[in-house]
Amino acid sequence: MTEVIGYVAAFLTTLSFLPQAIQTLKTRDTSGISLLMYSMFVVGVALWLIYGLLIGNKVIVIANSITFFLSGAVLFVKLKK
Repeated sequence: MTEVIGYVAAFLTTLSFLPQAIQTLKTRDTSGISLLMYSMFVVGVALWLIYGLLIGNKVIVIANSITFFLSGAVLFVKLKK
């Protein structure tokens, strides 16, 4: 049951970034996004990813890899503007 809760939590929190990433990549509009917040968030996700790799937890690694990619893409667009 613990694994199921972990997978569901990872799926939902990761999936929550998909609409923002799609909208930002489609419109290239990042005016409503805080550079400081998104920068801190991407660094935090990267650290969660590293943590997951270090402890060998595949749920943490998979979820944070996807979230890092999505939020990193949004941050990249924000930085290019």
